[in-house]
Amino acid sequence: MKRLVIVCEGPTEQEFVRDVLQPHFLSKDIYIQIPLIKKSGGGIVPWTVLKTQIENHLREGDSFVTTLIDYYGIPDRFNYPGWQESKTIVDKSQRMDFLEQKMLADVDSVLRNRFIPYIQLHEFEGLLFNNIQSFENTFEVKEFKDKNELENILNQYDNPELINDNPNTAPSKRLIKLIEGYNKIVYGSILAETIGINNIRRKSPRFNSWIVKIEGL
Repeated sequence: MKRLVIVCEGPTEQEFVRDVLQPHFLSKDIYIQIPLIKKSGGGIVPWTVLKTQIENHLREGDSFVTTLIDYYGIPDRFNYPGWQESKTIVDKSQRMDFLEQKMLADVDSVLRNRFIPYIQLHEFEGLLFNNIQSFENTFEVKEFKDKNELENILNQYDNPELINDNPNTAPSKRLIKLIEGYNKIVYGSILAETIGINNIRRKSPRFNSWIVKIEGL
């Protein structure tokens, strides 16, 4: 059985991995550990801090290591490799690919063959904008503040990963505005379970590509 460490940005991602990804990968003989980013107790940190944690995990035997961090909210001052150069890449998916390759290249050369860098575009909550039925199965009618707007967003984005990273319209911000009492830690994993990993993969190509890489370990 392979061992994979998924370094999660926060408890929302951690719950998602535990409830949705872990059962999927266990069926493929991949055992998962899901530590939060250290130093912050969850929440993005400068690259030098995250890199140290990644390399420490890679030195723990023969484990593979990957990341589940959001592109949204990473400040310039955190100096992720290739960060400034990446801003010239207009296509956001290509930008993430570029940043991930720079992360890989910056990890100790002796260890990097077991590192799979992954940055979620734009943030984890984008994956949840998959279909209206999943929202209807998760929330009561009275909890929807504006169901029509929710349906408009779902119809607008065939690929929910492209829902933008404006502070007012990022996926998590939209969910808070559209659903009464939305709590990302509580409802993120519940909603993802309702959607199902196969439905998420079908609509979110970068996420699917990440899962394929892990399945191929």
